[in-house]
Amino acid sequence: MLGEVSLFPFWLSLKVATIATLLVILVGLPLAYFLARKRFAGSEIIVASTMLPIVLPPTVLGYYLLVLLGRNTIFGKFYEGIAGSPLVFTWQGAVVASAVASSPYIVRTAMAAIQSVPREMEDAARTLGLSELQIALRITLPLAWKGILAGVVLAYAKAIGEFGATLMIAGNIPGETQTLPIAIYDAVQAGKSDLANLLSISLAVLAISAVLLVGGLGKSRL
Repeated sequence: MLGEVSLFPFWLSLKVATIATLLVILVGLPLAYFLARKRFAGSEIIVASTMLPIVLPPTVLGYYLLVLLGRNTIFGKFYEGIAGSPLVFTWQGAVVASAVASSPYIVRTAMAAIQSVPREMEDAARTLGLSELQIALRITLPLAWKGILAGVVLAYAKAIGEFGATLMIAGNIPGETQTLPIAIYDAVQAGKSDLANLLSISLAVLAISAVLLVGGLGKSRL
């Protein structure tokens, strides 16, 4: 059985989850801050829409990503023009699928953490002449970091275990796009229950290790 195990799905899952989480932090954290501190016409619809990746079945989410990012779409042609290759059925497509699927965990958790920061503290900083960016970096985000870190942990764990949307947009190409969850699916389909069990345990260990690692980093800041 051990001879059947390929390390590629392990490394690909780690790479995809890491890059996807970084992307969600870069995009999701500013969005969470904006939605937590601004109210405008239609803001509630945007807030509700951030939950779609959780509410929609993973295969439906993957289908919509294909519709949006396929080779014949505007976004798909734009990406292919820049990268020189299509986004779908590549490991980069797996990154997009994992990022979209895990985005609610950072956006909604960070929103709640930012909303818990007293507005009075921000108002006091404004009276001292701090800009909005300085207030965010020096006051709001440092006070909300525990909640934000929790969202990062959940997003990373979700990205490691993402399956449905990844299968739809990246496919199942051994040695190219086969992440650990897809490798488990393959083993089950082939009737290799021992291999499936080994891979499943490995996936659980990766996810738990990520949670413990980030949790340890959080305690070190206390």
